[in-house]
Amino acid sequence: MGHADDFTRWTIEFEAKAVARSAAGDPEWCGGARLDPVIARSVQRFQVGESGDGANLIRKAEAAGDPEYAAATRLFIAEEINHARLLRELLNSAGYETISAHWTDAIFVRLRRALGLRLELMVLSIAEVVALRYYRALRDGTTDPLTTTVASLILEDERRHVPFHCQRLRAAFASNRRPVRSSFLLTWWFVLIGATLVVVLDHGAALSRLGVTRTAFIRDIIALFRGVAAATVSAAGEPASEVTDSDVR
Repeated sequence: MGHADDFTRWTIEFEAKAVARSAAGDPEWCGGARLDPVIARSVQRFQVGESGDGANLIRKAEAAGDPEYAAATRLFIAEEINHARLLRELLNSAGYETISAHWTDAIFVRLRRALGLRLELMVLSIAEVVALRYYRALRDGTTDPLTTTVASLILEDERRHVPFHCQRLRAAFASNRRPVRSSFLLTWWFVLIGATLVVVLDHGAALSRLGVTRTAFIRDIIALFRGVAAATVSAAGEPASEVTDSDVR
């Protein structure tokens, strides 16, 4: 992963991905997509969650005093904005409109904006872990080629986002004593469980159509998050592992 305070790797990777994305171009939207109405409603809600300009997070990243991290954060936000665009185009290709708001996203945004950078990243990383499992389900659970393509593109980005946030959080936790880290970890797990239950209640029908039971989704989220916690709130000097959806079997 490199030194905890060195984010040069991430600016290089995000910039390289932006160049590759521009060269590859968009999926063939003109062919249209076929989305089950239940899945479409779920995608609409995730599209709202991917929307936003990220200005609040960028301000906090810039205030942290690390120009390289701030630059990487701006590139991360650009990928999130592109995810919202891809999902919007997918919905439109299937004959659906986007929605302007959803109560789950409203709560999530208010919670994030009320916190400092470290706590905001803790909440954001939970959303990224959920996204890893959700987009894998969307990729693997549909027979529509356009949906599979869009989900694959987003999933590829999310696999970078999780270790990116882990590195920043690991640096933030490095100066804390073990009891403080343990307290943060307990709170983090509490929020993770609550958020996962909300997602399962809100998207359970869509997950079922995609071939993923509620129980399996919860189990997989917990397995993914266990890796995130180990990569961040660990004792200084312990090796940090990277976490991707491939850790879920």
